[in-house]
Parts: sequence; structure tokens; C-alpha cells
Amino acid sequence: MEGYDKKEEFVKKNREDIYSNAVRAGKRTYFFDAKATRNDDYYLTITESKKRYDKEGNYTFEKHKIFLYKEDFDKFSEGLTEAIEILKEANDTLDENTIEAIAEIETTSDIIEGLEVESFSQVQFEDLTE
Repeated sequence: MEGYDKKEEFVKKNREDIYSNAVRAGKRTYFFDAKATRNDDYYLTITESKKRYDKEGNYTFEKHKIFLYKEDFDKFSEGLTEAIEILKEANDTLDENTIEAIAEIETTSDIIEGLEVESFSQVQFEDLTE
């Protein structure tokens, strides 16, 4: 029963894929694929794909994949959320420091502009090569 085997493989393959989402981010594309095993255990694959060019101008896709299993969903989610929050806070701090640095530069410029330049003395140096 050849046709039956092919149909059964098709059904199994469709059953494995639950959800798929592609996120384009600059030069990279991230794929989030939720899947199920034969025993209906769920897992997530996160794939990073980058287009790479060789010397001849031909391109290939370099892919990195992470498999995340259901028993790790909560811990992974907590760790990712915490890391993102820390980075956002660091970025906000960086932005505040940048604003302060710009304010200092503007203050320094105001001080320099306020200085009056008096006459310069003409200075001559001896030529020591003679």
C-alpha cells in the first residue's frame, strides 16, 4: 500500500507544525516555529538566518537554531525578559548620560564664546639647524 504510506507521512508532517512566524530584523530574519513530537510534547525552534556572500557574489544563508523544550519555557522566558529589561534600563541610562554630556558641551561652548580674545604676542623661534 504505497499510497497509504505517503498519505500517513503527510499527515504526520502536518501534525508536527503548530505555529510559524518570521520576523525580519535588519540583515537577519528570526523564525519562531512551534512544533509537536509524535507524543504531542511541544517545543519551540528559534532560528536566526543571515544572508552571506562569497567572493564570487553568490549567497548562502547561515543559520543558527535553538531548540527550546516545554519544561524550559518558563525559565527561558523569565531569563529573556530579565535580560531585555536590563538592556532597556542600560540604554535609558546611556541616553541620560548622553543628554548630560551634550548639555555640558553646550555649557562649555557658551563659556568659550564668552571669553574675549586679547592681542597675541608675536613669537619667533631660532632656527637650530644652522
